[in-house]
Amino acid sequence: MANTKPIVAIVGRPNVGKSTLFNKLSGQRIAIVEDTPGVTRDRIYCDTEWAGRAMMLIDTGGIEPKTNDIILKHMRMQAQIAIDTADVIVFMTDIRTGLTADDKDIARMLLRARKPILLAVNKVDCIGRLPLEFYEFYELGLGDPIPLSSLHGTGSGDLLDKIVSLLPEQEEQEEEDDRIKVAVIGKPNAGKSSIINRILGEDRLIVSDIAGTTRDAIDTSVDNEYGKFLFIDTAGIRRQSKIEDNIEKYSVLRAKMAVDRSDVCLILIDAAQGITEQDEKIAGLAHEAGKASIVVVNKWDLIEKDNATTKKFTDDVYFHLGYMTYAPVLFVSAKTGQRLPKLFELIHTVSNQAATRITTGMLNDVLGEAITRVQPPSDKGKRLKIYYMTQIGVKPPTFVIFCNQAELFHFSYQRYIENRLREVFGFHGTPIRLVIRQKGDDSNG
Repeated sequence: MANTKPIVAIVGRPNVGKSTLFNKLSGQRIAIVEDTPGVTRDRIYCDTEWAGRAMMLIDTGGIEPKTNDIILKHMRMQAQIAIDTADVIVFMTDIRTGLTADDKDIARMLLRARKPILLAVNKVDCIGRLPLEFYEFYELGLGDPIPLSSLHGTGSGDLLDKIVSLLPEQEEQEEEDDRIKVAVIGKPNAGKSSIINRILGEDRLIVSDIAGTTRDAIDTSVDNEYGKFLFIDTAGIRRQSKIEDNIEKYSVLRAKMAVDRSDVCLILIDAAQGITEQDEKIAGLAHEAGKASIVVVNKWDLIEKDNATTKKFTDDVYFHLGYMTYAPVLFVSAKTGQRLPKLFELIHTVSNQAATRITTGMLNDVLGEAITRVQPPSDKGKRLKIYYMTQIGVKPPTFVIFCNQAELFHFSYQRYIENRLREVFGFHGTPIRLVIRQKGDDSNG
């Protein structure tokens, strides 16, 4: 089975330039990752690529506990998260402050982890011969330090080359079986494990339990009358990370790792708590990644209901997750097993919808009809002309639309075209991506 992306964590004392390096290494990829409207983000991770290798960067500066406790506790927490999750650790120091006792303390912790470590010395701003202070960092016993300047941007290419050389070997992609990979995501205690345990309790045809590649998650294969599934349970949060202020951000990171590997995301909401900001953040991960999704409201057996309760809760979900109104909402109870068979049917439906292909002819019939019904917008006498559209990908369904001037293709008109595509072709439970391309004809408006 395909592994998740290797993880590279940047650790170090406060103010050594971790976030600057993170932004530098993530480069223009950030614009792609953040290309979707309406999603709250904690900028603690970013997908990037170098020399053909994809990786996920973690900026541990963004995972510090909020307590006003001693700085050493902060550093220990950051280093521990890196130790827990990373394949390669970049340890950042600062030549201006020189080698400190805290640097030595972090180095000792990292060495105990027995993971590949790269020592980066930041703020080496002079070009040419390295200053004498640089050589004291050899004392840490972490091999040759790499000089960096976040100010001038020098050294980051060398650092990335070294990172790539230390990443785990790319495993040959084994022949994927026809299992639908389902990530069960949600904040701690929303009932992720309970749902999976309930599914397994009712199901005697378990194929295997595999130690998951999302560190301490468990992958469980399930065959039943509804088909073949692989459930990725992200419930386990490592013991070391249970510093209260930090659990939420860490659980977001864990969810992100599971989402990357999945075909379908089940976004678990605790009915008793309603939709929280944390739920919005976790749902946003699935949306950004373009995954088919189902909002699963668990513990529905605990709610006192009248005829309007379900509709009111559904409206509330779509109010908070306004960018995900394509995702069906299902009310279940892990405790009683209520509606779990329906869940399997929905997983199949949204998985198939995300893989839907539409012929160019059919697309352009719908596009032509949409343009006739609502004229494209114009600006200062210049009208948007839309030439044609074609599908370039699935999971999620992705379409290119060619037009005369991309800046005239306002977001509201894109939303209109997306809604027409959904009305005609369904795309139930999956995001749609529209790519707008400008094409030659710039003559009269």
